[in-house]
Amino acid sequence: MSRRVSCNKLLEAVVCLPCCRIVMEACGGAHYWARRFSAMGHQVQIIAPRFVKPFVKSQKNDRNDAEAIVEAASRPTMRYVAVNSVEQQDIQSMHRIRSLLMRDRIAQINQIRGLLAEYGVVIAQTPLKVRTQLPAIIDEEQNELTGLTRTMMRDMYERLALLDRQIARYDDPIQQVHKASPASQRLEKIRGVGPMIATAVIAAAGSASEFSNGRQFAAWLGLTPRQHSSGGKDRLLGITKRGNGYLRMLLVHGARSVVQQAVKHTDKLSRWILEVQARRGTNVAVVALANKIARTIWVLLARGHEYAPPV
Repeated sequence: MSRRVSCNKLLEAVVCLPCCRIVMEACGGAHYWARRFSAMGHQVQIIAPRFVKPFVKSQKNDRNDAEAIVEAASRPTMRYVAVNSVEQQDIQSMHRIRSLLMRDRIAQINQIRGLLAEYGVVIAQTPLKVRTQLPAIIDEEQNELTGLTRTMMRDMYERLALLDRQIARYDDPIQQVHKASPASQRLEKIRGVGPMIATAVIAAAGSASEFSNGRQFAAWLGLTPRQHSSGGKDRLLGITKRGNGYLRMLLVHGARSVVQQAVKHTDKLSRWILEVQARRGTNVAVVALANKIARTIWVLLARGHEYAPPV
């Protein structure tokens, strides 16, 4: 049976159904509806859009999309997206807003540097240099800045300071969430993982039970090689960059800090990092370590293990 149901009457229609399996495509609001339907006793599953698209026949419309979702859900090897709880949504919202503020701050700093360069004033490419040097540049009378430009630079400096305060305002709640979560504190014991990464992982992956192994979890993050194999001949390329780009970025930054400090340590992990770095270069070593960290995170979340530092 196929019938059209408006968004306003969707809950009424689902309430009348006997307990069954409901499959949806991941989109805005999908996790909300999944929680509502699960509370009614239904088994709810969410499929990523990239797994639904191959089954869409002819032109794209609501009917064809629904048929494609049903066809995709009938596949025994189909992968599904874990349904986020309200608590996970809260943590993800904090991270996403903070990430937006970080991008705005970077854009603000780049604009300040670019505009000042047109007046012959050059500031180094670090946020600290901009914060410390800009007030003195505005007050200096020897440069070519006009009165109007100085006024605009003061406005931009005030907005930069506001963005700094707003970012700090989100750092405190994330720290509180981390301290209240035993799973997050377990992840923090991994080298290269701090409260920011730990809370972001839990918000995105939960218990990581949707992944059968650590490699699948790392592949979901886009940290595994992209394949272009044929005829039994394997050909591996760069990383796929699939999945959660924000989480991948955090893991790569965390891994980079560990790689930079590896020369100061003599443990097994540091020796492995230095060996990969000497053989393949720093960037490959960073991504390889991020992959290793991702797999370790999966073990700790999915199996409930405690982290044992390498000696």
